[in-house]
Amino acid sequence: MELRPVTPNDLALLGEIDGTIETRQYLHIERSGTGLAASWQIHERPLRERIVRANPIDDERRLMLKMIATGADEGVAMMASHDDMPVALVAAVPEPALGTLRIAELRVDFDLRRQGLASALVYSMIAEAKTRGLRAVSAETTTDNFPAAQLLSRCGFEITGLDERRRSNHDLVKETVSIFWHASLD
Repeated sequence: MELRPVTPNDLALLGEIDGTIETRQYLHIERSGTGLAASWQIHERPLRERIVRANPIDDERRLMLKMIATGADEGVAMMASHDDMPVALVAAVPEPALGTLRIAELRVDFDLRRQGLASALVYSMIAEAKTRGLRAVSAETTTDNFPAAQLLSRCGFEITGLDERRRSNHDLVKETVSIFWHASLD
């Protein structure tokens, strides 16, 4: 297994990483109060049925990866490869105004999960942020991507906020609330 920067030659193969999300749990969000007195509680809960959802790299992320790999945009994209085939990917972009490095893409091939690849990629982004003198690493997940939440929590990230309407006006009802994560480096 080799961990290295993504090059322009790798871009066509990155779609081969099977980023399918599979889970039997989710993070349930309960909201109480209104206005400035609103509060939320987060609980782990079992799903009624297991979720298996394809997670292809969308056009926006493909463009971001291309811009980083070609040097047209600032950021870092690393991949793990096995027998010259990509099996895991992480991409992050610096947010200088916030002093953070935001993980924008993280995926490990479905058949190679639970072997520490995602942790190694996340820790490589933490090391990159430290090298750049940034104060934190951030990420975003949804409540129905429980494996990502577990990974970030294990890697020292804390929940710093949520947006119950980021994707639609009914995210709380659909249980797909956006959760923001933060790992302080000081």
